Amino acid sequence: MSEYRAPLEDMRFALRDLAALENIASLPGYAEAGSDVVDAILDEAARFAGEILSPLNRVGDLHGSRLDGGRVVTAPGFREAYRRFVDGGWNGLASDPAYGGQGLPRLVAAAVSEMWKGANHAFSLCPMLTQGAIEALVLAGTESQKALYLPALVAGEWTGTMNLTEPGAGSDLAAIRCRAEPTANGAYRLYGQKIFITYGDHDLAENIVHLVLARIAGAPEGVRGISLFLVPKFLPDATGRPGARNDVQCVSLEHKLGIHGSPTAVLAFGDREGALGSLVGEENRGLEIMFIMMNAARFNVGLEGLGDAERSYQRAAAYARERVQGTEAGRRDGAKVPILRHPDVRRMLMSMRSRIEAMRALAYVVAAAQDEAAAHPDAGTRAAAGAFAELLVPVVKGWCTENAIDIASLGIQIHGGTGYIEETGAAQHLRDSRITAIYEGTTAIQANDLVGRKLVRDGGAALAALIARMRQDAKAAGGAGDDDALGRRLETAIDGLESAGAWLLARWSDDVASALAGAVPFLMLLGTTAGGWQMARAATIASARRIAGDKSAFWMAKLATARFYSDHFLTQAPGLANAIVSGATGTLAMPEESF
Repeated sequence: MSEYRAPLEDMRFALRDLAALENIASLPGYAEAGSDVVDAILDEAARFAGEILSPLNRVGDLHGSRLDGGRVVTAPGFREAYRRFVDGGWNGLASDPAYGGQGLPRLVAAAVSEMWKGANHAFSLCPMLTQGAIEALVLAGTESQKALYLPALVAGEWTGTMNLTEPGAGSDLAAIRCRAEPTANGAYRLYGQKIFITYGDHDLAENIVHLVLARIAGAPEGVRGISLFLVPKFLPDATGRPGARNDVQCVSLEHKLGIHGSPTAVLAFGDREGALGSLVGEENRGLEIMFIMMNAARFNVGLEGLGDAERSYQRAAAYARERVQGTEAGRRDGAKVPILRHPDVRRMLMSMRSRIEAMRALAYVVAAAQDEAAAHPDAGTRAAAGAFAELLVPVVKGWCTENAIDIASLGIQIHGGTGYIEETGAAQHLRDSRITAIYEGTTAIQANDLVGRKLVRDGGAALAALIARMRQDAKAAGGAGDDDALGRRLETAIDGLESAGAWLLARWSDDVASALAGAVPFLMLLGTTAGGWQMARAATIASARRIAGDKSAFWMAKLATARFYSDHFLTQAPGLANAIVSGATGTLAMPEESF
């Protein structure tokens, strides 16, 4: 069975040429992110992903995690791999040096994170949740909370979780009933149950820091009455080391379709004396802080989709090169050929690869914007970059994960009947990727956020700024490749995006239901168009390099994938725009009793 190999050449291209790593490295605090340093980091991360994490991917799928006498045991090899992960300093790559981190840009961390996810999706979830906990505490924690918890979390000695939903609540956080009772010394005791808690219990680290949404007695109903609490599995002692066991227990592990190596826990808080915790931020403002974790997690889930898609493509391409079956179209000599030579297999592989390259480029460009929003010395530039990133984070999450599911399905199709057999490994990528469009907010939740908050909140200003950037690059792409098809198709897609956005804005004030009926198609339209924008930029660069005399196969391949994306995906944009503007009636017309 093949192992994951990081696509370093395309990663470096996306980092340098599309996301402008050099510009990010010039920002205050990022001077260490020079090209040589980043190259070394990428090379070592690729080695760790391919040699340590990838071989455990199948192990985690087969063995999973198990609950043994109240203790969660992870799959064989996971503990040792996590120890090496921590010892290598990978957990603190983008964290503040004040707490032991390396302070590298999010852009670099995104590329490295893609490798972890592509090599072993289930393993990568543990450090991902820890990063979210770190960000929440950096922004809203007290100085004592930061001093006590952040060094251990940044190092990876302790891990973090996000505890939102409860039985019966699902994505409706207004329905949570976990309660927090204040104690005489300013702490709180929590009582209730949380479900779907990724790495809610495990044996990888010496302590687990739960960030838990709960209600204080007398708090308002709904989301306005939710507070956030820090509840450690083991209460730190006077020296800051894990001490007495807190009253939080894993009562069961979910039996899931995929990501078996990741323990998804049901946690009970306060079955005895109450789980001791401390308030993070202000009372009744917990959801605002939790959204810090959620936004970071949403971007990273988009990277999970990218990683799963890349791994599925690698496996399918390897199989297509090796599997000999049938004769080549148009030839009569009867010679059997690898299925890679069959036109439809090539179509499927190009469908996978072109979208992966577009997804990678868009995700990295958004990560670079997050760095600019955090560190650029000019306030106007910070604001513009922040608006750009906020607009596109739900797209990275929703569009990338929906594509990943289809790409993983195509990976099975290329394998034929053997792909449906678990031993091939192709099916795992579809099972693993399927959750990405659900957790941290379903695609519909991302789309509703995109339309209801990101588009409507500023009257479409961020979208208009993005469209202006895309139109400028579409004109430059007019001469890329053999003709101007890519530039023309991108312009047409942008026209559809602009008209659909205007229609949604006009509808929002008097017909919210019709607007939301088009929200997911709008997210997919924006993702498809923004992905095409990045592919057009890539083609422009590749064309210029070839004109300058660089005949590298990489540039020829980049032109080919850009053209395929233009032919097969940008051409779908007008249909998506039409579905947004005209599709609400058909969506909402059916009487409820007819379903």
